[in-house]
Amino acid sequence: MRIGILTSGGDAPGMNAAIRAVVRVAASREWIVAGIRRGFSGLIQGELVELTPRAVANVLQRGGTILKTSRSPEFLEPESRERARAVLEENELSAVVAIGGDGTLKGAHELAKIWRGRVVGVPATIDNDLSGSDDTIGFDTALDTALDAIDKIRDTAASHERLFLVEVMGRHSGFIALGVGTAGGAEDIFVPEVATDLDACSKHLVEARKRGKAMSILIVAEGEHEGGAFAVAEKLKAKTGFESRVTVLGHIQRGGSPTARDRILATKLGAFAVEAISEGKTDVMVGEVAGRLTTTPLEETWTRKKALDPFLLKLIPILAR
Repeated sequence: MRIGILTSGGDAPGMNAAIRAVVRVAASREWIVAGIRRGFSGLIQGELVELTPRAVANVLQRGGTILKTSRSPEFLEPESRERARAVLEENELSAVVAIGGDGTLKGAHELAKIWRGRVVGVPATIDNDLSGSDDTIGFDTALDTALDAIDKIRDTAASHERLFLVEVMGRHSGFIALGVGTAGGAEDIFVPEVATDLDACSKHLVEARKRGKAMSILIVAEGEHEGGAFAVAEKLKAKTGFESRVTVLGHIQRGGSPTARDRILATKLGAFAVEAISEGKTDVMVGEVAGRLTTTPLEETWTRKKALDPFLLKLIPILAR
């Protein structure tokens, strides 16, 4: 049995732990693993390298991906997908494990349509926006990274008695914003899934200032409805007169050594991907739901919307008093 493994799209802490698990569990079955460098772009170009258990030594704690990654717009073209299929067949691969977010899984789904081999996805994205797994690889680490920054910003906000807006990643998903906003004690949290109510926020900030609350922190997901943290800051100033400072955390949220939770999740899902292949499954994503390892059809992972925690959303205005 020869299988391929690739990482694609945005990197996420824990990808290397997933790669390690796939390689070593596959090796325990005496399978050969080919690492595909630079995602689907590398697959089209035939950038394959054999991965042995020794090749993945000392990668568990490393962020990023040892296989490198890329976004591959050329994979949208039928000719490129046919070339990818030819590469897989020329190298006598029987299965591919694709590690990444929704773009990666969409590419994997298209590959499964034209190739007779088995295709299994592993969810790795800090956005945590894929259905079929309670958490995705990298989400927990991104939360900790963002929270550490927000805790530091809170020190300055308190010292200067000032309003701070912190923009976190989440173009289409508010999971990071809701998580760090709750854990960081934010006065308000703006997410793409909920219409931004600047009037209510402004009223709350003014009332809080009257009660003697001189500093506030607002968490803004980059994809919220007003156009991001800088746009929100300008509109709040027009409504309240309050000066503010904006911090955009950006790609710092993707980097760093994965947390224990992400390493464990990545290890379980990588190993389970090999089991799914051995059972003949294809066009599915492995995940963990309520503590149980599961598989979900790839297409459902992005078409079935994953909802934010409604209880946390309800708590935001109550806890911000």
